Amino acid sequence: MKYKYVAIIPARGGSKGIPKKNIKLFLDKPLVQHSIDYAKESNFINQIVLTTDSEEIMQIGNKNDIIVIKRPDNISDDKATTESAIEHVISTMNFSKNTIYILLQPTSPLRPENSLDEIINKFNNNQYDSMLTISPIHPLTWKISNKKPECMYDYLNRPRRQDFKNEDLIYDENGSVYIFKHNTFMKELNRLGGKIGIFIFSEEYGKQIDTPLDFDLLETIGKFIKGASDVK
Repeated sequence: MKYKYVAIIPARGGSKGIPKKNIKLFLDKPLVQHSIDYAKESNFINQIVLTTDSEEIMQIGNKNDIIVIKRPDNISDDKATTESAIEHVISTMNFSKNTIYILLQPTSPLRPENSLDEIINKFNNNQYDSMLTISPIHPLTWKISNKKPECMYDYLNRPRRQDFKNEDLIYDENGSVYIFKHNTFMKELNRLGGKIGIFIFSEEYGKQIDTPLDFDLLETIGKFIKGASDVK
């Protein structure tokens, strides 16, 4: 079967944590533009679809000559799920079962350059139904269960960081890239399902923007990655 590859970029206009977050300048261009540019780097992507409720974000999509879909108000508030936006895109565009979707969330703007085709190749070669990018986090973690702290490692034999092996690492779902087949999504109504694969991004690409502090931290990391000399 010959597949069609569609990048979906969900970008709401509203944000409680950072007003107009998706159009706020990040490394000298609107935050959402980074995901658009990343999709354009790929040799696989046939269409890029921007779903939004914001006129300003629509204008950015139109300037990039990509498909722009107006998201209804009932799936545009803070309680709306990304899956509801994906479902709306699929029904609006009437995509078929030979479609593979690549979800790119603007709140994860730092991605290795030209990595998307490598991710898609791994997805295809391993015949996954869905796939996500993850990044390592420090394995000395705790959680609170029933208001009690619970250690997730053996603190009586505290390991040194340099002694950790790959199998000891813990990974965070970084939100950068998700890939899934049409039939998998329609069955699960979720971006993940079936045979799930992973693609590892290094730690500097593992952060998401949820707060103003996140925004500033990621922009600083981005300047280092890009070799900028004006890091503040």
